[in-house]
Amino acid sequence: MPRITSKKNRPRKLLTVKDFAELDNCSEKTVRRAIAAGLLEVIRVGPGGRLIRIDPAAHAAYRQTQCW
Repeated sequence: MPRITSKKNRPRKLLTVKDFAELDNCSEKTVRRAIAAGLLEVIRVGPGGRLIRIDPAAHAAYRQTQCW
């Protein structure tokens, strides 16, 4: 799993679409719709940027904007 370094130089685990869906108890398709609508910020990695990873901070920001 790719890791990014925070401001405090501690690596953070990035979430996959599947991880995100499991945390929010929704489908992967719902997560992809939020990405397509621009509601969820993602990081594209891998050859051609095909792989999607989600920063935990972006997940928290998305959850704050949604009515649960």
